[in-house]
Amino acid sequence: MDLLSNKWIVNLLVCCLFIGVGCNSVEKKIYVHLNYTVPCVRLLNATHQIGCQSHLSGNVGVLHVLESEENVDWVLRSGPNPPYLVILESPLFTRSIMMKLKNGSSRVAGVAVVAPSANPLEGVSPHTTCPNENTENYDPSLAHCNVTVWNPLGSGLSYEQFDFPIFSLKDDNDTQVIRQCYMDHNRAVNGSTPQYPLCAMQLYSHMSAVTDTATCMRRNDINFSISPEMVCDPLGDYNVWASTRPINNTAKGHKMWESVVIAAARLDSRSFFFEVAPGAESGVSGFVTLLAAAHALRNATQEAPPNRTILYTFFQGETFDYIGSSRMVYDMQNNNFAVDLDNVHSVLEIGQVGLRADSRLWLHSDPVSRKNDSVNAEVCILYIHDLQTAAKGLNVSVNEPGFSQPLPPSSFQRFLRARPIPGVVIEDHQSAFTNRFYESMYDNAEYLNISYPPNLTPEEQLVFVTDTAKALTEVATVVARALYIQAGGAESQLEGINADPQIVTRMLYGFLIRSNNSWFQQRIPPDFMMGESNCSDRPTNFYVGVAQQRSELTHLVQYLLANLTGSTANISQDNCQNQREDEKDKESKHMYSYVWVQGAAPPNSTKREGFCVRSTVRLSKALSPAFDLRDYTSKNYSTWTESRWKSIKGRIFLVASHDLEMLTLGVGVAVLLASLLLTYIMSSKADILFSSGREPANATY
Repeated sequence: MDLLSNKWIVNLLVCCLFIGVGCNSVEKKIYVHLNYTVPCVRLLNATHQIGCQSHLSGNVGVLHVLESEENVDWVLRSGPNPPYLVILESPLFTRSIMMKLKNGSSRVAGVAVVAPSANPLEGVSPHTTCPNENTENYDPSLAHCNVTVWNPLGSGLSYEQFDFPIFSLKDDNDTQVIRQCYMDHNRAVNGSTPQYPLCAMQLYSHMSAVTDTATCMRRNDINFSISPEMVCDPLGDYNVWASTRPINNTAKGHKMWESVVIAAARLDSRSFFFEVAPGAESGVSGFVTLLAAAHALRNATQEAPPNRTILYTFFQGETFDYIGSSRMVYDMQNNNFAVDLDNVHSVLEIGQVGLRADSRLWLHSDPVSRKNDSVNAEVCILYIHDLQTAAKGLNVSVNEPGFSQPLPPSSFQRFLRARPIPGVVIEDHQSAFTNRFYESMYDNAEYLNISYPPNLTPEEQLVFVTDTAKALTEVATVVARALYIQAGGAESQLEGINADPQIVTRMLYGFLIRSNNSWFQQRIPPDFMMGESNCSDRPTNFYVGVAQQRSELTHLVQYLLANLTGSTANISQDNCQNQREDEKDKESKHMYSYVWVQGAAPPNSTKREGFCVRSTVRLSKALSPAFDLRDYTSKNYSTWTESRWKSIKGRIFLVASHDLEMLTLGVGVAVLLASLLLTYIMSSKADILFSSGREPANATY
């Protein structure tokens, strides 16, 4: 009993000793991890690499907040504690400063850019001045923006290679901690040198791929392990398309008896930083307009079908040398698409249309293909008759640029490389882009002037029709009416073709403000919310991503297009998901696609009433033909790949002086050697040190 009591007393003492002791590890006491960091990643093409990366173990540098461009010289020359990790406020994130830091990379460990809470007043574009110029098909007098520089504000920063990591930081509590750490430890006071310990930052963004696409794809191929270590992936996704008449999707490459009018828009966008691609003007304004136009045409094309089929196409990967459109044209030419290229009558593409000045739209055409008389005649019909007629009675004027210039960057260019086709690209600019933030993080809802009165709930914002929504509704009406006439429909039907401003305003809210909203939820399948690409309380991401992975954007456009152009099928959920209308119907899935959507919940109920939507919406590969052809140095097709990586993170901590680190290391080594020596002595003299006197052999008990 005494022994048991002693054990309880010992246990009680141990528990008392650990009362109040926290479970924080030493690592958490040393480091402050940054919660919201977005890196610049490495991309590769046929000739070189762009982007950023860190060392394998991350880059470490003493924090320095850059206050002006003149302060760069201190970082690159006179700062006493290199390398430095430079903190930039967004106005200082310019090509001039970044190229200086790049050229002095031996003293620069990395850069962290504080993302602003509001857009700057001046224009900023990290893209090139001549987007996608390497895939143009013009003679030298028109190529490489010799006539019109489309993006004059472009700095080309997104296409530079940096040997250190560059991260974007959200201006939140983490950023305040960084600033305070810098002020407390690193900021020089009255010209004095700051004393150790200094505040430092470590950024991890090591990229696996190097050199160019041919090199990284070759490294992918020579890996023979059971679970191969891939180093890069082709950029790509899926195109979304639908037709006003059902087309047998299994009969590839057949020539139909009727011709097809293609209505096109691009989906993707990008900026300097990975997956920060708001794309409001560059992408969203165009494809939302086309979605609204497709909805406006649903009833008219069913009640009074025009002679030609209208094919709605939404292309992915257009930012990177027209991945989606080049793939569709390639498939059309090689009998691997439901429509043959010879069936294409004309193309009407909607580009950037969200910033119209004086309610004007500009109609751009291709001067090279218009040298063909038949093409020129058809383009004139589009210009003079169809679009002018479609704009009557609306607060929209359509105009020609007034001088000969190449097409602006557009998917239509890939069709023209195959053969001369009549077509028009609708834009809000006469020559250079109106968009001052082309392919930047600032091309967002604020820039499109999508704003709401104060104190509105999310549900009230969802249905509030903004001025931008009203303007795009008018553009969508013009597009819908012009497509109907171009397809051979009667002009007497035009008054009944009108886009819905409620549809437009809800799409703008969903794509640019908050994708997790009740209107989107009603139009997506139940399992979509549980997948990896689920809706969230943020704007949609418009970066194309890597091939064979459908992005959240592709899913949303697919389901919205099905809801806006399709009809309700009165069938069970099982038959809907099995792509057939009943047990006897085996062929409907070749003509239509079916999707079971969540639907709305009745009043006073939380259970949604789902239903089946039947439509002609399909997906097709948006993977560059270069990867099927294994031509990784192709000059005809996009060769962009994205490097893989293992870890993306950042953290701050206090770093001791080099002398103290060496002293600590020396003391540690000395203690180690002393302990080894002591252990050796004690081991060698163990029989003397730990011997106990032997008892006599004849001891009696």
